[in-house]
Amino acid sequence: MKYTLEVDLHTHTLASDHAYSTIHDYVRLAPSRGIKLFANTDHGPDMEDAPHKWHFVNSLTLPRVADGVGILRGIESNIKDIDGSIDLEEPIRQSLDIILTGFHRPVFAPRSIDENTQAMVKVIESGKVHVVTHPGNNAFPIHIEEVVKTAARENVALEINNSSFLFSRKDSYPNCCKIAELAKKFDAPISVGSDAHNAWDLGKFDKAVALISQYDFPAERIINNTTDSLFNYLKTKGIDIQDQFEW
Repeated sequence: MKYTLEVDLHTHTLASDHAYSTIHDYVRLAPSRGIKLFANTDHGPDMEDAPHKWHFVNSLTLPRVADGVGILRGIESNIKDIDGSIDLEEPIRQSLDIILTGFHRPVFAPRSIDENTQAMVKVIESGKVHVVTHPGNNAFPIHIEEVVKTAARENVALEINNSSFLFSRKDSYPNCCKIAELAKKFDAPISVGSDAHNAWDLGKFDKAVALISQYDFPAERIINNTTDSLFNYLKTKGIDIQDQFEW
């Protein structure tokens, strides 16, 4: 299976203190990385190194297209509790195009497999998020089939996170394999994300692509395979913004 993957939905700028690049850096390198559209998804306000909430509200000032590269206004929010609450206030939400969320230790310490599963299922069912980041993280064990079935029913994408196989969460590979296998079986959408913390990693999907290729995962169920697939997915969430992007 050949994938296009011209959209990267998971990137961090130096507004998150442990990342190293600016929006301008990402725009400059995007064409050489085969990326037509990317989302800036710095960490939500409850993370230790997160930008102030005004960072997200003020993302409305970003151009839709800069030097031929599309920019999505996003966030990687944090799951806060077993009820699936996230650190995203309504004024912030109204400024954003796409909402990612995931477990991060400083906000939600790993719990039992049942509690981790409940938290993830609840956040998927909340209708407030579009992508669950690095759900295969072995530090946060989940009942994978239950999560995948919920994601399929709610049409929420589960991320196959390339960075997990390079720098962190390296023991998540078996879980990610199971997620890809079951996502195909139950027709759940996935996102392939670089989780770039510097612009040189934008569009770096090689490890994730190798994984999903083992299962011949259908390209049409990858929400960021093309710009059209991404915009069509957002439309299912009531976010119709494609006409705002003039390439």
